[in-house]
Amino acid sequence: MSSYSHIKHTFEPIYDESSRILILGTLPSVKSREDNFYYGHPQNRFWTVLSAIVKCEIPLSVEQKKRMLISSNIAVWDVISECDIVGSSDSSIKNVVPTDIMSVIVGSDIKALFANGKTAEKLYNKYQKPLTGIDIIALPSTSPANASWSTARLTEEWRANIRPFL
Repeated sequence: MSSYSHIKHTFEPIYDESSRILILGTLPSVKSREDNFYYGHPQNRFWTVLSAIVKCEIPLSVEQKKRMLISSNIAVWDVISECDIVGSSDSSIKNVVPTDIMSVIVGSDIKALFANGKTAEKLYNKYQKPLTGIDIIALPSTSPANASWSTARLTEEWRANIRPFL
């Protein structure tokens, strides 16, 4: 049986003053924490979906990913700064300490917030919305655990929601 670990988010949000949308996940997965960057699991479709929306090659290195986000006016961060979790299981999350999302919103030109999945939406609404007062738009998760959504279907849904704000 797996046990809980206390996890602290160890990398910074990606944004600049021109960022227009903020995509929020829950907390980096075990693989992402190993890579020290967002959406590091090879089966996570985040980078494939976003690169299709902004019409560029799929970025491979951390530097390429950062350049794609910044040049596309997309900010990325997570709702949770630290918590107790079993592995990468969002459903096991407890004892949440939220991130300081207002620092990104104030330091950028954010027009819309998006949750990468229902858990990120739920946690944002519980811990962040009372502070920001901003509604979040939930998108289907790019996680490999969301197998009912094909990459093509994910891309279309994300594109329809994101493109009006870019």
